[in-house]
Amino acid sequence: MGVGFDDDVDDARHPAVDAAVQAMANAEGLPPADQIAQYEAAYQTLRETLATIDQA
Repeated sequence: MGVGFDDDVDDARHPAVDAAVQAMANAEGLPPADQIAQYEAAYQTLRETLATIDQA
């Protein structure tokens, strides 16, 4: 399963969200325990990013 971005959404991208999505994609080849850590880190990044956006 690959993660890709549509060229039409370039203006809507956020670097922290892009990094979190890429980290989840990279976790695919890791052992399950390491995948969980990657997913939790990505989740935290997404939560923090959304909180920052909501405050703007």
